[in-house]
Amino acid sequence: MSFEKDLFISYAHIDNQTASEEEQGWITQFHRHLATFLSQTLGKQAQIWRDDRLRGTDVFADEIEGQFPKTAALLSILTPRYLKSEWCIREVDAFCKVAQQTGGLVVDNKSRVIKVMRQPVSVEKQPPIMQDALGYEFFIEEDGRALPLDPNFGKKYDEAYRLKIYILAQDIAELLEELASQAGQIAVPVSGQAKPTVYLAECSYDRREEREKIRGELQAHAYTILPDQRLPELEMDYVAEVDRLLDQCQLAIHLVGTAYGKVPDGPRQESAIVLQNEIAVKKSKDGGLQRVIWLPEGTSSEQAQQQAFIEALHKEADLQTGADLITGDLETFKGAIHATLKKIEAATKQPEPEQQEAAETGPRLVYLICEKRDRKAIIPLYKYLRGQGFKAKLPTFTGDATAVREANEALMKTCDVVLLFWGAGDEAWKSHQENDLRKNQSVRQKPLRAVYTYLAEPTNDDKEFTLELEEPNLIDGLAGFSEAAMEVFVQAVNA
Repeated sequence: MSFEKDLFISYAHIDNQTASEEEQGWITQFHRHLATFLSQTLGKQAQIWRDDRLRGTDVFADEIEGQFPKTAALLSILTPRYLKSEWCIREVDAFCKVAQQTGGLVVDNKSRVIKVMRQPVSVEKQPPIMQDALGYEFFIEEDGRALPLDPNFGKKYDEAYRLKIYILAQDIAELLEELASQAGQIAVPVSGQAKPTVYLAECSYDRREEREKIRGELQAHAYTILPDQRLPELEMDYVAEVDRLLDQCQLAIHLVGTAYGKVPDGPRQESAIVLQNEIAVKKSKDGGLQRVIWLPEGTSSEQAQQQAFIEALHKEADLQTGADLITGDLETFKGAIHATLKKIEAATKQPEPEQQEAAETGPRLVYLICEKRDRKAIIPLYKYLRGQGFKAKLPTFTGDATAVREANEALMKTCDVVLLFWGAGDEAWKSHQENDLRKNQSVRQKPLRAVYTYLAEPTNDDKEFTLELEEPNLIDGLAGFSEAAMEVFVQAVNA
């Protein structure tokens, strides 16, 4: 089905009124800015229309309904007045009926009815077709009040307003391209490599602006962002839906602020922020989900529950499973996100036949993870591995922090075997290394042949307890290096 018009803006005329004749109404400005951004995104002039004639009563015009079969999408600007207007609600109902017969109401999980909220409006009062949609909030909350994003309010509001419209224009462009593709009008370009799907976790109100900036930037780079619909209110349903969405994602992004955030209705009374992190931890342990957490340095909360969560994120390694915890500014956080996405994309890229053959026939690369203090103690083991024909590598310890991290990540990505040398490090150090190992599983170029832990001096209760548990893939070197103890390792690597 082809369409003459891209978008119809449905609104209540009172919401476009101004305090003086010299000012432009909010709807008028919104229409102009959206048309500009959408035209630039599509690469052609966007066809957006609305009924700009003032009427004394809410009389629905038949001429508007007559245009709906030629219109690709409807955008409703929700306000208290809009929801009270029979005219506006009738526009939505009429468009939905027509859309069902002209390509369907939902196209590739994208609704042809788009909601923009200039003010907070309760979900129960919204038209049913809009209740599950996330929508686009053109307001911010400050000091307990919802303030509309209006360019006339100053630079801060103007910047947030334009960012929202840019994101909205991108989403509408995707919908229009999908509609046109189904109609055979254009060929949607297919990338040679699928981009990762990203879960952008819900956050508290004080991180929403940064979250929107990240969402817009990732969408500009053609990443699929979830959730793309409003999540359930009941805790049980909320957890199930987040679990389902994370199964589709390769990266989860969490923004932690000073507020505890919304609490789904349920027995645990945990915030959505805590629940999402908990589910993502499990996905990292079970499936290698990559994560990036932003907790800016100095973040604290006057709310006891949120402060406890902030402190736990810093202290408990389990809560950081699969994640890089970023404490720098927003630009540092975005840099970490893009670096992680590049690693994920590189891991899914198939090596050239020559590279794969060389990797399969060359010497096995053993990554000897150890503490800096262990370098002397590890020499007998290092020499033995070289004598067995392996290529042994130690971590990089000195240099620029970024360069050190990248060098060690490269080893983790390309090695055949990991041998964790547990000597000078304590139990927390060992747990941290195992956590990093799990986190990097999804970015590897090939499966690991084996992962072993080498127990070295000094002896302590934690190491002896590990031996007593008879955990698999343990090498006992507490009494000193022994070639006999290494035989099982060599056989496993060469198998």
